[in-house]
Amino acid sequence: QVQLVESGGGLVQPGGSLRLSCAASGSIFSIVAMGWYRQAPGKQRELVTSITNGGSTNYSDSVKGRFTISRDNAKNTAYLQMNSLKPEDTAVYYCNAVARLGFSFWGQGTQVTVSS
Repeated sequence: QVQLVESGGGLVQPGGSLRLSCAASGSIFSIVAMGWYRQAPGKQRELVTSITNGGSTNYSDSVKGRFTISRDNAKNTAYLQMNSLKPEDTAVYYCNAVARLGFSFWGQGTQVTVSS
């Protein structure tokens, strides 16, 4: 089992920045990739970005050039740096970890609201 705890959400004005953190615990040795998803009201959960153990990343077109995912393996923590935030980035952001054999684990989510 892997436990994930997100933090760092909040209210920010358009054009502002936030950094989300996702602290992993438990069977962290089994994690092969981590990512961030988001779900806006009335919409399906969507992949924002992910990063493998080898450092390979991918981003959705809507956040490319504005968001950056990173991992600090010593702290067992993944980060999502979000810059140039837009109102359409408003959503609950969920941390995800994929482990060997395809097991998937989720955090509880953190609200990000972009509004003036």
